[in-house]
Formats: sequence, structure tokens, C-alpha cells
Amino acid sequence: MVHYKLYYFPVRGYAETARQLFALSKTPYEDIRITHEEWPKHKAEMPFEKMPVLSIGEQKLPQSFAIIRYLARQFGYAGKNPLEEATVDALGDLMKDYFSEAQPYFVAMREQKPAAEQEKLKKEAFQPAVERLFKFLEKYLKKSKSGFLVDSGLTWVDLFVTDHLGTLTGFEPHALDGHKELQHLREKVLTVPEIKEWVAKRPATQM
Repeated sequence: MVHYKLYYFPVRGYAETARQLFALSKTPYEDIRITHEEWPKHKAEMPFEKMPVLSIGEQKLPQSFAIIRYLARQFGYAGKNPLEEATVDALGDLMKDYFSEAQPYFVAMREQKPAAEQEKLKKEAFQPAVERLFKFLEKYLKKSKSGFLVDSGLTWVDLFVTDHLGTLTGFEPHALDGHKELQHLREKVLTVPEIKEWVAKRPATQM
């Protein structure tokens, strides 16, 4: 049996979807959380000197999306045919585009920039990025037969999107107002028994 170890900081962040895939598949793994203070001692051990990293036996796989896609294929949450897999990957890339567009606002919040600067970036970077993201996600949800983002059912991108929606509503409580498809997606994901159990017991973090 393959022995998995997942290395990341003690937050949800870019490792959370991998953790949820392990929970969904009931696959044992070591959830290794390295603090920012400890990180310099471990940085050189990682292939790209970044985390998350997934250890698969003796091999170490870097990059969050590579890890997620690998686990999703292993456990059956990547889509049920080549076109669905490609669609799921495209939606994952949509999320990457969104993060890139919204990044200035997230950085300003994290670094506690002056309120006026945060508000300016919120209007100029964050809100337009969110509007585009929601528009395209809802387009796929409206045409899906499953209530998830592709017809066959739950995939890794539903987990990824839902976790970020949770982060958004954490600092913008009304972020999903008027977006019933996204609210429904979040409810569907969070009521999956394995996900519900994991969310209830995982360490509480803001992001």
C-alpha cells in the first residue's frame, strides 16, 4: 500500500482540497503541518522549495494543482471521461486566473494596508474578479445535470471552489447573496458525509 505524506503550513490554503480528497476516499495519510518558523529548516527538502508537497512512497510531488489532479485521478474525482477531465481542469485554471486578478487585494488585507488602500483595491481588483468568476461558475452550474460543476457529479474542482467560497464568506458574509447556484453547490459539497465529518474535525483556520 502506498504511504502518503502531505506537507503544508497549518492553514487550509492550497492543501485543503488534497486533504478533502483523502477524506472522501478514506485513504490514510500523514497530514504534516510545518509552521512558518520551522519552514526555513525544511525548505531545501522540497523539490521546488515550496509547499504543498505530496510524498508518494519515496517520491515527492510539488505544486498544488499537480497534487490535486494526481489524487483526483487516483480516487475517481477527476471527471468520468476525457472531456469532463479537461472541463474540470479548465475550471481549475479559471480559479487560477481569478486568484491572479484578485491577488493585490488579498495581499493588502494580509499585510493590513491602510483602509483606504484596501477599499480601492477591493473596488478595482477584487470585485471585478469575483463578478467574472461567479458568472462563469454559474454558467456551468446552470447547465449541469448533477448540481455540481460537471454532469457526472462531484469532482476536485467542486471541493476547491467550495472551500474558497467559505473563505470569501468569512470576510464578506454577503458574498453569495443572489447567487443561488453557488449557495446550492456549497450546500451539496458540505453535506457529503465524508466532507462534513472532515470539516467538523479539522483545525479551524481563517484561510
